[in-house]
Amino acid sequence: MKRRGIGFLLAVALMAGALSGCGRSDEGAKAPESTGVETDTGEYFDMAPSEGEIYFTEEAEAAAEEPEESYAQSCYDFDWPAENGEEYSKWEETGFLSVMNAPLSTFSADVDTASYSNLRRMITDGYSLESIPEGAVRIEEMLNYFTYDYKEPEGSEPFGVTTQISTCPWNKEAQLLMIGLKTQDIDYADAPPSNLVFLLDVSGSMGDYDKLPLLQEAFGLLAENLTEKDRISIVTYASGDKVVLEGAKGNETTKIKRALNSLKASGGTNGSQGIETAYEIAEENFIEGGNNRIILATDGDLNIGLTTEEELEELITEKKESGIFLSVLGLGTGNMKDNKMEILADKGNGNYAYIDSLKEAKKVLVEEMTATLLTIYKDVKFQVEFNPAVVSDYRLIGYENRSLAREDFHDDTKDAGEIGAGHSVTVMYELILKEPLLALSEEEIGDLKYGDNYKEELEQADNSSALEQEWLTISIRYKKPAEEESSLLQYPVSYESYTSEPGEDFQFAAAVAEFGLLASKSRYPEEASVSHVLSVLRELKLDDEYRGEFEDLVKEAR
Repeated sequence: MKRRGIGFLLAVALMAGALSGCGRSDEGAKAPESTGVETDTGEYFDMAPSEGEIYFTEEAEAAAEEPEESYAQSCYDFDWPAENGEEYSKWEETGFLSVMNAPLSTFSADVDTASYSNLRRMITDGYSLESIPEGAVRIEEMLNYFTYDYKEPEGSEPFGVTTQISTCPWNKEAQLLMIGLKTQDIDYADAPPSNLVFLLDVSGSMGDYDKLPLLQEAFGLLAENLTEKDRISIVTYASGDKVVLEGAKGNETTKIKRALNSLKASGGTNGSQGIETAYEIAEENFIEGGNNRIILATDGDLNIGLTTEEELEELITEKKESGIFLSVLGLGTGNMKDNKMEILADKGNGNYAYIDSLKEAKKVLVEEMTATLLTIYKDVKFQVEFNPAVVSDYRLIGYENRSLAREDFHDDTKDAGEIGAGHSVTVMYELILKEPLLALSEEEIGDLKYGDNYKEELEQADNSSALEQEWLTISIRYKKPAEEESSLLQYPVSYESYTSEPGEDFQFAAAVAEFGLLASKSRYPEEASVSHVLSVLRELKLDDEYRGEFEDLVKEAR
């Protein structure tokens, strides 16, 4: 027998819990009548105390010191998604494409953030990266959750565009291109008046503490920041729908909160009926030249009326022609229908966020209030054309379910993404250059024994294309909210965007993308790893609270 102090108590306790199985038994836990515990393998753990110490066998010590293979650890690796009713859309991941075969990359802009906050919820709840449901991780939404110091729009320009290229952190054979798009910030006090309809799910599935109670607090926060020029209505739905409040002034905070706090959860989920009524109320209170918007808060579990993704898409596509935008806030766990909520927001010309805490509600509805509520450009599309003289292959990271056909870029009838005031959009590509890039500076070359040879290489035709020609051109189409004809902007990108020492925004965004590859179980992870992500984050300032929280999340996932 060996002696160990109280420091080993936790390991023994964990092992004892593991031996009884993951989770709870039907009968509940029972205190042992003896001081020993016999396992199903016949091992005997002598837990009789003597002078404040615990005795145990050599075999028990060896088992407790092998956490990588322990049964207790496996409790975190079972298939959570199979045990609940959450639903996610699935798509095929985009691999590397040849520039010669596919010179154009076309997709819709996206400012949704739901995937990141939902991923944060899952990891915090104990999911391992291996057990994250397929389709739950959308890397573009992870990137767009965070703010970056991108170039601001100048003069009458609708966007500020930032580009930077450096070596890809997880794929040394590739370069990583970051494209940042930024719209002008607008103070909500200077924004047009808003006609807002809160469409709230009060069905029985919303009774959990992280659903209706959180919803009530979240919209209460929003109500505190509305103004007299705004008009607020509340429509609820369960088995049927009900107009709880109509056309209240935005500064009638007490009245709005009283209506919110009166809500109770019960019944089925006839979301399509609620949507119909919400659009009717929004149309009755329509403000010409104003911000007319429905904010739907739900777990997405629609089970009465129109319930399929196809039916909901058809309904919302028809309704958005009224000039009323639809934003979606997802809540709760267990039966969340992410696939339906994403469709509703995308087809309703709105954005989609997931609220997992009051802190997140404050971020979405207070800190980013104008971006969430005020769309300033709609049907925003990207089309990137690569120069085959410089780039041989490329891969767009994320945006799989935002992909558009080449001809859709010029078709103004094709729906695309909406961007709010102060929003930013981040896009990343892995690039394989036709020839290796000689990225040494004159100063670095001057210190080398064979420096003259490097200078000769730089002057040769094989490398001049990368150094002297455009690498690619970014084209952006967009419409103002009341317009149906798009405008076109183009931004060429050359070697001038390359740096061997990328800035903090680039490094942080790359770390988020790398973690996204792991969480989404990408088929193209190359050398991506959690340890590498953490090593990058440790070198950054992370003075933004949300960036600091991301580092904590990565540590928890590890």
